[in-house]
Formats: sequence, structure tokens, C-alpha cells
Amino acid sequence: MLRILESKDMGRLLARRDARLHEAEAIVQPILDAVRKTGDKGLIEYAKKFDNFDRKTVRVPLAELKAAADRLTPEFRSAVKVASDRVRAYAKKQLPREYRSGQLGQIVRPLDTIGAYIPAGRYPLPSTVIMTVVPAQVAGVKNICIACPKAVDEVFGTAHLLGIDQVFQMGGAQAIAAFAYGTKTVPKADRIVGPGNIYVAAAKKLIAGETGIDFIAGPTEILIIANEGDPRFLAADMLAQAEHDTDACSILLTQSKRLAAQVVKEVERQLQTLPTAPVARKAIDKNSAIVIVKNLDEAAELSNAFAPEHLSIHHEELIPKIRHAGSIFIGPYSPEAAGDYAAGPNHVLPTSGVARLRGGLSVTDYVKVISIQKLDAKSLRKIAPAVTTLARAEGLEAHARSVEVRLA
Repeated sequence: MLRILESKDMGRLLARRDARLHEAEAIVQPILDAVRKTGDKGLIEYAKKFDNFDRKTVRVPLAELKAAADRLTPEFRSAVKVASDRVRAYAKKQLPREYRSGQLGQIVRPLDTIGAYIPAGRYPLPSTVIMTVVPAQVAGVKNICIACPKAVDEVFGTAHLLGIDQVFQMGGAQAIAAFAYGTKTVPKADRIVGPGNIYVAAAKKLIAGETGIDFIAGPTEILIIANEGDPRFLAADMLAQAEHDTDACSILLTQSKRLAAQVVKEVERQLQTLPTAPVARKAIDKNSAIVIVKNLDEAAELSNAFAPEHLSIHHEELIPKIRHAGSIFIGPYSPEAAGDYAAGPNHVLPTSGVARLRGGLSVTDYVKVISIQKLDAKSLRKIAPAVTTLARAEGLEAHARSVEVRLA
């Protein structure tokens, strides 16, 4: 049953579960090494071992992608269009602008190749195809690749609907290795994005110095701050997060003991008819809680300490006090599930406190901002004393002379 704690007892929740990444790293390192050394051979061997792979190549034929799309229902195809249109519109607003201001400026250039990892374990995630592919398209990435370990119509078909033909049936650490190092079949990616299990996370951590990644994701989480509201809504939001994984975490911060008791009862009631209750129940019992706080200021500080992946608030006046969150959902009619699918912002978000460092996946993860400098003699002369003084202070005489020779 969902626990009710005092704020002083929240320490165990703030100290997240150990994801045991170091153990996973020891397991995936040989996989990375094998794919690096043997390419497709190692990739296919591990795909057969872990994913029951039975193809000759991991590359999925275009005809198969089209057939998958043809099998999708009209309702599903419509949902993909609505969601992708909204994600595209939001990504366009995020795109950094190019500018020239006098002698200075910047240009924006897309990455050449990206690899998007699409999980297909307990739940296949076609929505992640939308969230990883559409911002890359907005950024102008020419070579967009998708990895998914299972042949799932909703994943393959969504890729086809979005115009993606480089789809690879591969998963786990071997997929990350293929994108990181490249094989005869799989292009080397400049950046690898998308969520995955602990082995995918460990693999991304180990290859991060050799190719770009978005971030290393842990178990999913939501933190809700509410002093009033419909207990049904709050319970539903907690369960929506809990059903992802037995390690998922749902936390409600409230001043109201009455509301806390109502939400506990409502969670139990909704679990009775929830098809995913076996998973959600474990996440609720092991990792989740309602925490009674003194006031909204304390709630904001506890939230900032946790730096949640998803932050749901029913009090908009808290926004100025929020420093760390992956994505914020305001008010009773902004459920986290809306953001997972069709609100517009990305659902690939930082977990395990990484929201202290960055927000969610965005179009900016797929571009480079390159500075431009074009000085004339007058401009160079104006800054020359600062340049030469700093250069000589660092012992870099040639730097100073490279300026002075132009002004002699």
C-alpha cells in the first residue's frame, strides 16, 4: 500500500535506488568490445542470444516497413499524425537561430547521423519513435536511424509514416555498440538518443566519450505537488507512472492529510481494475509515497532536491521556485500522459537527478551552434591590447605576435 510519510522521512526517497550501473557495465563491456572488433558478426551473435533474432541482417527491408504501416488502424495513423505535428511545431520553436551582428554571429548545422533507440520490452514504444525522430527532422539531420529489438508493427509502421527507412532490428548493448562504432550494415552515429533498460544505459555510459549521447536514464519517476484537487486524478497520475516498471517512482507532496488519505484509498481502488496492476503495485509499494509537507516552500525545496523527471504542480505560483525538473505539468488537466504522447514537448527526459544538469531531449540535441568572427583592422586594433596581454600572461608569445604582425 502507498505509504504516507513526514517530510523528515523523505531521505530514503531522495537517495534513489542504486541502479547497479557498475554491475551492468561489467556485463556489457564484452558486448561492446565484440561489436567493435567484429562488427555485424558480433552484433548478430548477441542479437540471436538475447533477442531471438532470426534474420540474416539487422537492416529491416523497406517493404516490411511499408507492410507494417499498412496494417496500422486508421485511428493509430491519425494519432501518429496529431502527435508528430505537435512535436514538430514545438521543436521548430526550440531551434536555435542563426544571426550576424556586425562582425560576430553564429550558424546552426545539424549532425550528420543519429541513432535512436526504441525499447520494445514490456511495452513497445512507438511514441518514442515520434519523440526521437521528429526533432531530428526539424534539425535537418539527413541520416536518421532507428534501433528496435523486436518487429513491432506500431514501431516499424510509425517509422515508415515519418519517412524513416533506416530501421535496424537490434537491441540492448549490442545496438548501442553498433551505433557507436559503426558496422558494415549500421552507420556510425554522431549521437545516440532514446531510453532503454539498465544494460542500454550502461552501454551509453561506456561509449559516451566516443560518440554523443542524450543522457543516461534510470527508472522513470513523477513528483506531484498538490494541496487540493480530485483524488482520482492524482491517483491516476501516480499509477500512470508506476505501471512503466517495478522500479518506477511516484511521489505526492501535500500539506493536506485528508487529501493524502483519499489518494491512498483511490490508488487501491484503481489498482483493482488496472491491467498493469502487477507491475504498478510493486512500484507503488516499494518506491512510492505521499509526503506531508509544512508548506509549499518546503515542497518546492524537496522537489528541487529530488530533481524529478516529471513534475506535476497544481499551484502555478511555484514556477519561480522550481530550479530542477525534466518537464513541468501545470494544473489538473495537464496529465503527464498528455506529454508522453501528444502535447508537444519531448517525453525523453532526464531521470535519477540528471534534471539538475539539463532538461529533456530537444531539437538542440541534434544541432551544432558554430560561432562566426569576422574582424577588420580597426576592430582587431581595438581589442589587441587585451589579446596580447592575456596571451603573454599565459606564456603564449606566438599568439601575441600573430596579432601584432597584422597591426605593425
